[in-house]
Amino acid sequence: MIVTINGVKKEIPENIRTVERLLEHLQVQDKKLVVEMNGEILSKDQHGQFRLKSGDVLEIVHFVGGG
Repeated sequence: MIVTINGVKKEIPENIRTVERLLEHLQVQDKKLVVEMNGEILSKDQHGQFRLKSGDVLEIVHFVGGG
């Protein structure tokens, strides 16, 4: 399946069906981040509920500490 992540089209395995699984696949599930899917910001609780389909557009923003 092909989805767009942060402006880049990527092919992901068909067995990755939720945002939660996608974050695990990208190895960012433990980071502080915000996910926007097709223009809607998802709460962390929604990551396991929203199913991915080909053509979805996601923005994944990481927060970085510093001073």
